[in-house]
Amino acid sequence: MGISRRQFVGGAVAVGVAATTSGFAPAPAPAARLWEEYADSPYTHPQIPYVGRAGARRGATRLPEPPVVANVLAYGAVPDGSADSAPAINRALAEAGERGGGTVLVPPGTYRIDGYLHIGHSGVVLRGAGSARTTLLATKHLTELIGPYGSRYGGDKSSWSWAGGLIWLAPRARFDSLTAAIRERAWPFEGWTGNRRDEWQTLTTVRPARQGDWSVTVDDPSALRRGRVVLLRLADDADHTLLEHMAGGGAGPEAYHWDDKTKLTSYVPYEWPVRIASVRGSRVTFERPLPLDARPEWDPRIVTPAEPLTDSGVVGLTLEAVETAQSPHLLDKGYNGVTFQCAYDCWAEDVVVRHADNGFGLVAASACTLRRTRVEGRGSHHPYFCREGAHDNLVEDFRIAARTVPAPAGTQLHGINVEGLSSHNVWSRGAMEMGTFDTHRGMPFANVRTEITVENNGRHGGDASAGPLYGARFAHWNVTVTNGRAGLVKIDTIAPYSATVGISEVREFDQIDVPDFAGELHARVEAYGSPGAVRPRNLYEAQRTLRR
Repeated sequence: MGISRRQFVGGAVAVGVAATTSGFAPAPAPAARLWEEYADSPYTHPQIPYVGRAGARRGATRLPEPPVVANVLAYGAVPDGSADSAPAINRALAEAGERGGGTVLVPPGTYRIDGYLHIGHSGVVLRGAGSARTTLLATKHLTELIGPYGSRYGGDKSSWSWAGGLIWLAPRARFDSLTAAIRERAWPFEGWTGNRRDEWQTLTTVRPARQGDWSVTVDDPSALRRGRVVLLRLADDADHTLLEHMAGGGAGPEAYHWDDKTKLTSYVPYEWPVRIASVRGSRVTFERPLPLDARPEWDPRIVTPAEPLTDSGVVGLTLEAVETAQSPHLLDKGYNGVTFQCAYDCWAEDVVVRHADNGFGLVAASACTLRRTRVEGRGSHHPYFCREGAHDNLVEDFRIAARTVPAPAGTQLHGINVEGLSSHNVWSRGAMEMGTFDTHRGMPFANVRTEITVENNGRHGGDASAGPLYGARFAHWNVTVTNGRAGLVKIDTIAPYSATVGISEVREFDQIDVPDFAGELHARVEAYGSPGAVRPRNLYEAQRTLRR
């Protein structure tokens, strides 16, 4: 499935090729040679992942606008903030879903919501009149509304620190089982298969395939059809060779001690949701290339996920929580913004979250787009979080605004978070006035951050049992660091098989990270000190021009 340089479209690489009068070609733009190298093997490059199909509908620039089927005013919502409008909005959302989907309109105004809003049907879009014109004022947090949410790993932590939203997009059955378990204090698994890791059924086993392949051969295609979202499931073996593969392989990962990383090993099997593009005999083609090898020792199979939420979204509104002091670290009450869970091909666009504990969440969510989103106000623990096997998501044109009040003692600030074996996610064209590139242990791999300006003043999280900070093929490309701090941005000394390209000159201070793997990391650093001049300027957008 390789491509040649001649097969990609218009201007992704700025390389001078005309001879000068002295007989020498001008020097290429910074990192252009690395891009050419990548373009010759885009699906299998050792340091740079292929993310050109990340986002809803394979990264579509225009997302669906289903017809308006309900106006919340007709259901009793009040646009002057004088009464609780959550029941009315939820009735409108539920009825729209039961009728087959459509847009639920929230006209200009301020709507008090004393409860959470749930989008549980596919094809339902909650649309305001624009983030500057429609405001939802949230008065309560998720601990009040659903109950305390402890960690399945023990301790006194609140799982509302990394889960749930006051606008929560999750398939109805999955949401009901999840919240029932929380109320019963039977802390659930939050992933793609249900509250336990065994709530899936095998559709077929998969014959050996390689990372970057778009098609696999299966033993029984009878349950597979074009357009169906399925899970590719890879189990680890006793020697943890799957985890080693995610880390790039070689001496360092082979020498790493995996057995005591109990939180990390609880994230395996690796589950990758993907839509089937075609089925021809026993040959199944996906809409994205394989993120990893499918080797016999990992028992590769296609299985059922929870029925995912698809083609639903939130557009054109501000969700503002009542302003309270930020909670101590890991004790968040759940003034959380918009969260997607078990969602595929869903989106948020022109949405602002203000005064939140946690802004936008992707929890076992894949192929979702967050576009023109912003987190602002008193300061958040996680402005953006991406966890529990969330893959192929796109966050673009985002902003994390500087906090409006000083951080209380004992609180924590992360930034753009990724963890829990999440892979092939993209953060593009961002302005971060605070926070950091929070790779939160749990060995996420093959993620991209590109064309971002950051005041790098946050911290990463993750306890030791969650294992390495980075797996292989992390790429930071065209990053301007306004305060000169290296941590979590310049990663060539800590991340295996990574690419640090076109970032500001930085130095270590205040937080020093050490590599998880011994020996040679096989990392690349290019165009150091040249943000803005590096070509291509945006790694994700350049990859979108590549054709199979």
